[in-house]
Amino acid sequence: MSGPSPAAGGGRGGVLALACLAQFMVILDVAIVNVALPSIQADLAVDQGTLAWVVIAYGLPLGGCLLLGGRLADLLGRRAVLLTGLLAFTGASALAGAVDTVGLLIAARALQGLGAALIPPAALATIAVTFEAGPARNRAFGLFGAVTGISASVGVLASGLLSDGLGWRAVFLINVPVGLVLIAMTSRLLARQGRRRSSADLDLLGAATVTGALLLLVLGLSRGAEVGWSSGPSLASLSAAVVLLGCFVVVEARSQAPLVPAALRRNRSLVTASTAALFAFAALFAFIFLGSLLMQEVFAYTPTRTGLGWLATTLVSFVAAALTGARLVQVLGVARLLVAGQLLLAAAAYLLTRVPSDGAYASDLLPALLLAGVGGGLAAPAAQIGALSQVAEASTGVASGVLETVREIGGVLGVAAVSSVLASAAGPAVDRFHAAYWCVVVCGSVGAAVAATSYPRALPAPTLPLGTAGG
Repeated sequence: MSGPSPAAGGGRGGVLALACLAQFMVILDVAIVNVALPSIQADLAVDQGTLAWVVIAYGLPLGGCLLLGGRLADLLGRRAVLLTGLLAFTGASALAGAVDTVGLLIAARALQGLGAALIPPAALATIAVTFEAGPARNRAFGLFGAVTGISASVGVLASGLLSDGLGWRAVFLINVPVGLVLIAMTSRLLARQGRRRSSADLDLLGAATVTGALLLLVLGLSRGAEVGWSSGPSLASLSAAVVLLGCFVVVEARSQAPLVPAALRRNRSLVTASTAALFAFAALFAFIFLGSLLMQEVFAYTPTRTGLGWLATTLVSFVAAALTGARLVQVLGVARLLVAGQLLLAAAAYLLTRVPSDGAYASDLLPALLLAGVGGGLAAPAAQIGALSQVAEASTGVASGVLETVREIGGVLGVAAVSSVLASAAGPAVDRFHAAYWCVVVCGSVGAAVAATSYPRALPAPTLPLGTAGG
């Protein structure tokens, strides 16, 4: 078997940089808009209910179309799908920064989310087939996981700096030069290849049912956190999501070319790592969400100071993730790292169930932020390595789509859960945050238990054949 031939005009390092930067841009935009919302509301005269759709319009297509994006990468080629996603995302970012009505802004955010849904599965699959199984691929996944882990906290910092300085439009326009650079890198670095399979192999009914189900699930979770779980819109969305998921299962069982191949559904390492990742990212995203609000609502930090407060988490997370891919996964294994990472996230949240309202950053916030950084830095790359270690090249796109979908759904679940607790808990503000942090403790603990009891301890040699980064 020959070694990988990753690039049309560059080496594996360039391909890894491309994949990491593309992932960074997508995850950054999940968080970067949040701190800018008050400025958007004032400038465009938006009511609170409509303002929420600036966030939801991005998250809906992102969470709903990741699996479809992964399958398209397998069928049509990773290069073509990555380019399409980058073009759509960059164009939509330019539109979002230029609009003068909230309706156009929401439409631009939806197009951003649709383009974004094509990027992570194509980028992650490109890494999987560019680097040979073992230490080289693990190091690459470690760096990719490090970038994933720090993106949200960097987004909070960047949003504060841009909003306080250049204004809210810069939050979107910053994506344009970055996107153009990534488009050029993709065109140069990834080899052009023909389709490996016909687009007729796409299970259109399966794609429609699961994409619709995921869209409705994200919408129902988001609306439930805002207007209550017993509200008509939330219940209708969640009920319809369950029905469509049931239809998807039936369609997949009968399809000759299912969206998620049977081999992947039976792949224990993929299923277990993805399940553990659901809880890990629920805990991590909820922790970041709560921490940002805690700093501003209880400690009265400015947006910029809030962003700077996350630097400790960002730096520690990056180092921990890089070490996970470079060495720790070989020494400790995927299961132990998933367990350790999620227990550290739970421990970090536990510390903040006791934070006083007049606490100091160094003594009351920093220890928890450092623990969370280490925990996320261990769990994110471990989940990626575990999920893709036993996947054949022809299915790396859809397997990456599964993992990225789980990450997105986990984040929405975590934020929805803690938002509900914040809204319903009684007492002073700090007491409501204490109650909400217990949700993070539970998420991390359950995820650790899943990894400890279900992830296979002894795996055969990875079946992923070496390939190219093109396609």
